[in-house]
Amino acid sequence: MTETTATTTPMSGPDAGPTADADLIAAAVAAAGRGMVGRETVAEVVALCAVAGEHLLVIGAPGTAKSEAVRRVAAQLGGRSFEYLLGRFTEPNELFGPVDLRRLREGRVEFETAGMLPEAEFAFLDEIFLGSTAVLNTLLGLLNERVFRRGRTTLASPLRICVGAANHLPEDPALAAFADRFLARVFVEPVADARLEELLESGRLPAAPAASGDLLGALDRLAAAAQGCELDAVTPLLATALRRLRAAGVPVSDRRAVRSQRLVAAAAVLDGRTAASARDLWVLPLIAPTADSQTLARETLADLIDQAANRSLAHTAEELSRSSAARAERLLRTGAALLAEHGGLPDGQDSRLRLEAVLREIDAGFDPADLPTPLAGVRAGLAAVVAPS
Repeated sequence: MTETTATTTPMSGPDAGPTADADLIAAAVAAAGRGMVGRETVAEVVALCAVAGEHLLVIGAPGTAKSEAVRRVAAQLGGRSFEYLLGRFTEPNELFGPVDLRRLREGRVEFETAGMLPEAEFAFLDEIFLGSTAVLNTLLGLLNERVFRRGRTTLASPLRICVGAANHLPEDPALAAFADRFLARVFVEPVADARLEELLESGRLPAAPAASGDLLGALDRLAAAAQGCELDAVTPLLATALRRLRAAGVPVSDRRAVRSQRLVAAAAVLDGRTAASARDLWVLPLIAPTADSQTLARETLADLIDQAANRSLAHTAEELSRSSAARAERLLRTGAALLAEHGGLPDGQDSRLRLEAVLREIDAGFDPADLPTPLAGVRAGLAAVVAPS
């Protein structure tokens, strides 16, 4: 099993390197996901896609905290965000801005985009498939090129990621073609009954305060590093994985196959590396278009992603790969965070149970002889805290 590396103190700045920037983003995403039971994957995939320069589609029933997860990540990273609920009668001006009346008097059709979608860094569009043809056509150009064109207005958009949400995937072929522009997909289910107490408790807690520091700068440096990430060594494995997916009946177009490399590269730099490896192939189920095909993708690629792990995206890497290395990374980070917070946790049974739960999961998942050294250290710390005084 790949041994998990120890947690390091984040640094910032242009010369700090991908590891330091990855730690900054990991801390921000962890803060965004704190208290959102079962929604850590949504928060992590938002960060993955923002680094990859790709868009995300989240499918799930109303009230499953889809918008809240995106809102919290945007707040932690510090970017300008735009959020809107689309309907059949939503006008393009509601998203892209109204006509500039001063210019109109001069005979020029231009638009006021301040505070609107074209000037946002993070966008969340709920019920995205209810948008009119005029809305979706204008949006398509913005998503593809990061350029807003309408009338005589042409504006380079700073958009890092657009997250579209819907209750279900569209059946209309035209809308399905539009949905294909969203490379990654996450399917959200209501919180399981077994975690309802945890959900109720988390609902009483305030959201984590926004992080301080150069987080958008770190995001941009990671995006640049992803564009230059070395992929040659992993290309044969990636091609094998894509062939397997197609043979198993998972639809992967040429466009999605090529763009999947961006997710692989983003996963590598968020793991603190400048070259991708088999460790990063866990992202591939995200490009499967339906919940069933994602399950099939995980099963089909099981032997290729069994060593997957990621220091910044520990929950998602574990969920998609089911690998012991990813589980060790997630438990390491969860346990270390609890130990760091322990002094500030309220006294009482609830806090003790949180510590004991991680300790039990470590013991259930790993034989003592196979326990990675960093995780063994966290386990010892947890055991010392919960030991009777």
